[in-house]
Amino acid sequence: MNKPLILIVDSNRSSLEALAQQLGQLNYDTVGAASLDELDQFIQSNKQCALAVIDLSSFAKEIWERIDRLHEAKISFIIVAPQRSPTIQRDSMKYGASGLLVKPLALKELIEHIHSVIGD
Repeated sequence: MNKPLILIVDSNRSSLEALAQQLGQLNYDTVGAASLDELDQFIQSNKQCALAVIDLSSFAKEIWERIDRLHEAKISFIIVAPQRSPTIQRDSMKYGASGLLVKPLALKELIEHIHSVIGD
């Protein structure tokens, strides 16, 4: 059986790699994007993934254009916000986020959201 592929979007490459390692230990395949260019490349590849986990920290508002493209491609996504924000909550709902988590991120909470979205 194929392992579900999760796209991790995080401008902090060490955080991205740490999360990829943790998800790998839980039997998920991961691919990372640490910049808008890398995210664009993934979107243009038309590669299918079960879910995207998107950390908004350090990304400009242009990240929402990419999130809209993921939504159009029918890729579910969870937003990770640096702090509670009505604007981020509104935008997350507007673009169809499957979940909104706030830092500091508890891995257990993220895993519960992943399970609820991809149903494994």
